[in-house]
Amino acid sequence: MKEKLIAIVDKYNHLAEQMADPQIFGNQEKLTPIAKEHSSLSDIVSVGKRYINILDQIDDDKEMMDGEDQELKQIAEEEISGLEDELIEIEKDLKVLLLPKNPNDNKNLILEIRAGTGGDEAALFASDLFRIYMRYSERKKWVFEVLDTSQTGIGGLKEATISIKGSGAFGLLKYESGVHRVQRVPKTETNGRVHTSAATIAILPEAEDIDVNINETDLKIDTYRASGAGGQHVNKTESAIRITHLPTGLVVTCQDQSSQHKNRAAALKVLKSRLLAAEEEKAASKRAAERRSLVSTGDRSAKIRTYNFPQGRVTDHRINFTSYRLNEIRDGDISELIEKLKIAEQQEIMAADLV
Repeated sequence: MKEKLIAIVDKYNHLAEQMADPQIFGNQEKLTPIAKEHSSLSDIVSVGKRYINILDQIDDDKEMMDGEDQELKQIAEEEISGLEDELIEIEKDLKVLLLPKNPNDNKNLILEIRAGTGGDEAALFASDLFRIYMRYSERKKWVFEVLDTSQTGIGGLKEATISIKGSGAFGLLKYESGVHRVQRVPKTETNGRVHTSAATIAILPEAEDIDVNINETDLKIDTYRASGAGGQHVNKTESAIRITHLPTGLVVTCQDQSSQHKNRAAALKVLKSRLLAAEEEKAASKRAAERRSLVSTGDRSAKIRTYNFPQGRVTDHRINFTSYRLNEIRDGDISELIEKLKIAEQQEIMAADLV
């Protein structure tokens, strides 16, 4: 363990030296991946240094116990006992920090929201979910950009595509993919009956050019006039874009940007992210055949969470966890849910390693 941690600390220091190199510091393309890797190691380096220092201190105390001074021996013995207790706790943290990382965890993401069963109420619920992730992004100081929306007349959302940029964004929100269900009395309900509606969330790692290579000849690109609210370009110019990826049949539309060029760039970004996610899901399915995954199944058709308004509770069915902080969660305070899911995944990985 000590040798492994020393190697990680050395790598961390080497990356810091590279970042300080004027030839790299002045080149954003070279600097960005180095800075990301350096940042990803900071937590384990901090804990690892403490672990190494304690081991060195224990070695010094053991040398002290070889001496003749009985008083120093007693002091060293007491100190070793305390340090060894601390070492056990640090080792627990290190086991988590040393777990294999998903290479996409530090990526930005594409968030897709679609109203499911439930008509107008499902669209209103989709709008609620939109607000949850917008508010959570604000709390994390991430950049939340709407790429495409399709709204209903009563303030609901049929579907929305959003870009979220921020440190570790995908790693935190990846657990949100799946079917979210709501149980409440709709605004349109006159008899006070509780209805059940649903919306689907897809969290896709934002693909970089190096991740996905798209042939221009594989694309069919159509332009059309945008519809709905959106500014002077709407219904006047053919600024909206529809891209069809011929080999897979995937279709992406984008109309919320201010120009055809921006809509095309946004649609390509979403298409690349969907293609990357499809590859990831194939790999996840292969792994799932060998080992069942409790948290991140990659199955967006699975019901993962229920928001029950009459009881003021939110239940995540994957980990059987219930929170009675519905109002706070509706305002974007979903950190507790994400932390519980993250811990469950870590425990599952560690348990699988022991089999």
